[in-house]
Amino acid sequence: MKSKKVVFITQAAMIAAVYVVLTLVFAPFGFGQVQFRIAEALTILPMFTPAAIPGLFVGCLLGNILAGSILPDIIFGSLATLIGAVGSYLLRKHRYLVPLPPILANILIVPFILRYGYLIILPIPFMMLTVGIGEVVCCGILGIALMFALNKYKHLIFLSF
Repeated sequence: MKSKKVVFITQAAMIAAVYVVLTLVFAPFGFGQVQFRIAEALTILPMFTPAAIPGLFVGCLLGNILAGSILPDIIFGSLATLIGAVGSYLLRKHRYLVPLPPILANILIVPFILRYGYLIILPIPFMMLTVGIGEVVCCGILGIALMFALNKYKHLIFLSF
């Protein structure tokens, strides 16, 4: 039997890898003022395992680096994902609220990256709306669908810590 530490690290690495792959495969939709980052559906995973927190953070960090993002996006975009993952973990007992922290973290952080990092001259409230729409679709709708799909097999996939 593997130790819990090895399982934790393995789960985190697998989640990071899946996040990176989804980010890169769907890159044309995952960046810009209107972004549908499909990998954000994975932000519900902290409901199942705390290993998802570092996994999502590292996955977002690597995905942003490999996609050619600028340094502020790499740093603050990844921190938005980390904040969202921690919030999702804290709300894990409230299933339908789990997608809310990543949605809010990205709505509050990403528009400032777009404005001051990428110099997109659109009103920040407008970019909050456009980023929010993408987050609601990816974290909310796709994330909840993923949650229901994984919930049926969680005892086979995730080790409880």
